Amino acid sequence: MLKSKPAAVFTEMSVHAWAVLAVLCGAIFLEGIDIAMLNVALPSIRADLDLSTGTLSGVVSAYVLGYGGFMLLGGRAADLFGRRRVFLFWLTVFVLFSGLGGLATSGWMLLTARFVTGVAAAFMAPAGLSLITTNFAEGPVRNRALLVYAGVAAGGFSLGMVAGGLLTALGWRWVFFAPVVLSAFILLAASALVRDSDAPQAIRGRIDVIGALSVTGAMMALVYGVVRLEHAGDGAAVTALVFAAGAVLLAVFVVNERRTAEPLVRLGILRSANLVRTDLIALLFVGSFAGFQFLATLYFQELRGWSTVQTGLAMAVIGVDAILAPVLTPRLVDRFGSARVVFGGIVLAALAYLLMAPTGLDRAYATMLPALLLLGVAFSLVYGPLTIAATDGIAEEEHGLAGGLLYTAFQFGFALGISTVTAVHVAVLGYGASGIEAMRSALLVPVIAAMAAGVVGAFGLRRGASAAEAV
Repeated sequence: MLKSKPAAVFTEMSVHAWAVLAVLCGAIFLEGIDIAMLNVALPSIRADLDLSTGTLSGVVSAYVLGYGGFMLLGGRAADLFGRRRVFLFWLTVFVLFSGLGGLATSGWMLLTARFVTGVAAAFMAPAGLSLITTNFAEGPVRNRALLVYAGVAAGGFSLGMVAGGLLTALGWRWVFFAPVVLSAFILLAASALVRDSDAPQAIRGRIDVIGALSVTGAMMALVYGVVRLEHAGDGAAVTALVFAAGAVLLAVFVVNERRTAEPLVRLGILRSANLVRTDLIALLFVGSFAGFQFLATLYFQELRGWSTVQTGLAMAVIGVDAILAPVLTPRLVDRFGSARVVFGGIVLAALAYLLMAPTGLDRAYATMLPALLLLGVAFSLVYGPLTIAATDGIAEEEHGLAGGLLYTAFQFGFALGISTVTAVHVAVLGYGASGIEAMRSALLVPVIAAMAAGVVGAFGLRRGASAAEAV
């Protein structure tokens, strides 16, 4: 079969290297800004399309289902069919269905658009991450590229909250239309600049159909079950059945992967203690962060009566990670190693959540600013180094799979964090507590999740110390 001309691995941050990185960062930026802007626009969408509460919740859940359900398949597809090919195809799908969301005239059109957009992101994200890990030489160059990539991703989410408020003021459809122009530009630039580094064959393997169907069904069922936890008392039996179905499909997947000659996921990759620890930290940390952001938005808008623009500006300080990630974090990683930097960031995040715990309805924003700033610093110290650790010690031909596992952990953490704080918030309100009391109780969830992530991270520190002593 014909092979494409391989791209040289970047050993320094040349102009060409920065151009390729900018394109890949642009794609992950789109993903972050897309999620954040939609969250801000939900009330306007509901009013204009006359959506029920269930349908409105489904608009968010549809994206989560597509993203979380297809992430492992997306990561493996990048390894099998070529990272560039998968990245460009699904970036095109992302552009088209983002535009379709802006044209939606009914709930089902919007649900369809969001689901397919989530599926596109599930293929695009691990392909983009593996393009960085395979195009940039291992060491300081790759670390810097990954940290810039992570910083831009986080910056997209932070900026999206502000941009969403501004665009919603013009009309909620602009939340979908505005990214389309940027997406089209990124697609054209990616077609010209991005190349696979290892000259993949047209097809380097085959998709394990049974494995793909079973793991995708399992992930979608488990994610949907987590989303249903937001209202624990509403159809508890159905929620239990959803989780049971997910567990059965997951068991089918594991049995199939052990028997098939070309598994979708080589189960041996899960023997990597570093990979499992990294993904568990990712789930817990992102869960704590997502839960906190949800509660903070609820606090500013519903309890304090702030507008979407005011809320976005208040939360924008967390976006300091977009500046620190490419500037400060690489130096810290080079000096102290990823494990210590991640652990330090987790400690700062837990401290930030604790500082927000005594928040009242009359608390001045200036007194909350240090906690929000601290959380932004924490995110810059954790998110980027986790993307480095996710592929550490993993064979290059499985970088897409490793990226898929990491982003699956991120997505599960995101869904689980929001669902858990919502469940606690609703439960406390059910006992007759005030809104501020319910919020304070729910804030315990991010605190506990961050502490749990710290415990897992501490094992990484011990392992690193043991390795150093052995040498």
